[in-house]
Amino acid sequence: MSSARKHYDAVIVGGGHNGLVSAAYLARAGLSVLVLERLAHTGGAAVSAAAFAGRETRLSRYSYLVSLLPTRVIDDLGLNLALASRATASYTPVVREGRASGLFIEHQEGEATQRSFRELTGSDDEYDAWREFYADVSELAHVVSPTLTEPLPAERAVRDRVDPGIWRDLVVNPLGATIQERFRDDTVRGVVGTDGLIGTFASLHDPSLIQNRCFLYHLIGNGTGEWRVPIGGMGAVTTELHRAAVDAGAEILVDAGVSRIQPVAQGGYVTWHDAGGAHTVMGRTVLANVAPWVLQILLGEQEDLATKPEGAQLKINFLLDRLPALRSGIDPALAFAGTLHLGEDFTQLEAAYDDAAAGRVPTTMPGEVYCHSLTDPSILGDVPAGTHTLTYFGLHTPASLFVQDPEGAKALAVQRAIAALDEHLVEPIMGCVSRDAHGEPCIEAKIPQDVERDLAMPGGHIFHGDLEWPWAANRARLDTPAQQWGVQTEHPHVLLCGSGARRGGAVSGLGGHNAAQAVLASR
Repeated sequence: MSSARKHYDAVIVGGGHNGLVSAAYLARAGLSVLVLERLAHTGGAAVSAAAFAGRETRLSRYSYLVSLLPTRVIDDLGLNLALASRATASYTPVVREGRASGLFIEHQEGEATQRSFRELTGSDDEYDAWREFYADVSELAHVVSPTLTEPLPAERAVRDRVDPGIWRDLVVNPLGATIQERFRDDTVRGVVGTDGLIGTFASLHDPSLIQNRCFLYHLIGNGTGEWRVPIGGMGAVTTELHRAAVDAGAEILVDAGVSRIQPVAQGGYVTWHDAGGAHTVMGRTVLANVAPWVLQILLGEQEDLATKPEGAQLKINFLLDRLPALRSGIDPALAFAGTLHLGEDFTQLEAAYDDAAAGRVPTTMPGEVYCHSLTDPSILGDVPAGTHTLTYFGLHTPASLFVQDPEGAKALAVQRAIAALDEHLVEPIMGCVSRDAHGEPCIEAKIPQDVERDLAMPGGHIFHGDLEWPWAANRARLDTPAQQWGVQTEHPHVLLCGSGARRGGAVSGLGGHNAAQAVLASR
């Protein structure tokens, strides 16, 4: 389909959630905006779908929780979006000396949380250390969070507002060293460390500190770091952003796969193909809601496999006839309501990393389980009583593990993920899994290669590449609006507006917001 015009103030390549955020902001400011999306729908990873034949339950198929999306963006764009808190923060089933128990942490920590720490560790020491540590994290989050929707601060401007000990523990020293210094229990250490490994393949002791950066992004959303469930599924987020962009006057074309971006002095030409052939438009600014690695190809450079990002996650979606009982005896409605940690003791996380770094699917698979339907039953549709969704997110499964034998390695990874769950259940999880219209188990697994195929995220990297600190180096050049907002490329009229922008990553809208602000500041 041809566009309505040949020249636009802004052409946005990619209709994922960040592209829609940019489109809505720019169109509301009176700019002419065209969004080009290669798939038949917008939203990218932030979509819901009925994944199983004959079952109307709509799963958040890729992205599944919201934390970093600023309230400011929701309010600015007038989004009718409900984000629900989960009653349970987390539950970690544990078997020690043959006895099944677990660490239960409430969303609003109280006596039950303190008692659980005491029963697991033998005293209140770890709970006291937990509260002190997360108070320190909260101090840093309250400093950093408001800056995410402002021009990049210099590192020193952030550092000088934070206690030096907190800065040392969270920004200077490897996260693993900090955790080992501040906690003693292996399970507690692991629960803390997992936030540094979501979609990030690294040891907790990695000198690059990539795990520290990942940890920070997972704990600073809106100053609280709370991960909430979007009512109606992730597709509800996309639906509202799409509506906001269209209502503001943005033009959106789907089934429009961009094949080339040609920068020129006045902006950039963008070429796409659809069923009607090739089309080209001119944009005063081109906003790239694709990974930086993909952008280089669209700009005419050769694929550089040496710099291609590598994702590291295993995503499994289940539909269950009923929630399984746990060996520890905890009510499943409590255990599954938050984040259920599996195989994520500190030593298990490091052993799994060593396995994967050596090219082996981890023997004990670390992962986390979420039951969104306990918080939002609206996604279930017309189903028998007791039906629930279950989402598993596995760590330390880099794309390289699946290169030689994708299906075989995938099957093994799924088998080990299920085994890690079954260890703590009264009955195997497969006994609870629903069947689709063809009699097949309602299980959908995705490795990084699947994510790359489905969403064009290189290497299946859910952040489009390694996360960066959400501030500028003290000597960084911040001369242009694009540099000031962390969205610059080598071409002045081509900006990053996706997860690969500085302060991008996750379903945050930050890449889209910040690119739009850079465009408006340049006018």
